[in-house]
Amino acid sequence: MKAPFQNLLKLQELQFGDAKNGTVEAAISELRRKIPLPILEHYDRMTVRGKTGVAAVRHQVCMGCHMRIPIGAILTLMHDDDIQVCENCGRYLYLPADGKNELREVFAEAKTAAKKSRPKARPLMPAV
Repeated sequence: MKAPFQNLLKLQELQFGDAKNGTVEAAISELRRKIPLPILEHYDRMTVRGKTGVAAVRHQVCMGCHMRIPIGAILTLMHDDDIQVCENCGRYLYLPADGKNELREVFAEAKTAAKKSRPKARPLMPAV
């Protein structure tokens, strides 16, 4: 799923960029041919409304609508298993390169905190 999504990011950069000339239009049409139709249709519905179709996830928050993303969706993004859509705004989500490292640190801290907060096992009482 990585290649179609990279094409989608490039498409968004070209469409919302400042340059509008013949080479940009040719690049846009070439990228649109490489993206699967269901993904492209969803992206087009967002852009018709004047919104970007793709948003970064930073600090576990969608940068399109600024709402927190469920941990399951973030784990899927970290593993590049599937394309994720924000449950609130409908944008496609992606993790920037520095975002993956940040999330790995957050998960490592959460694991150590969970280990520290576990209650210690009590010794069993002998039967009387």
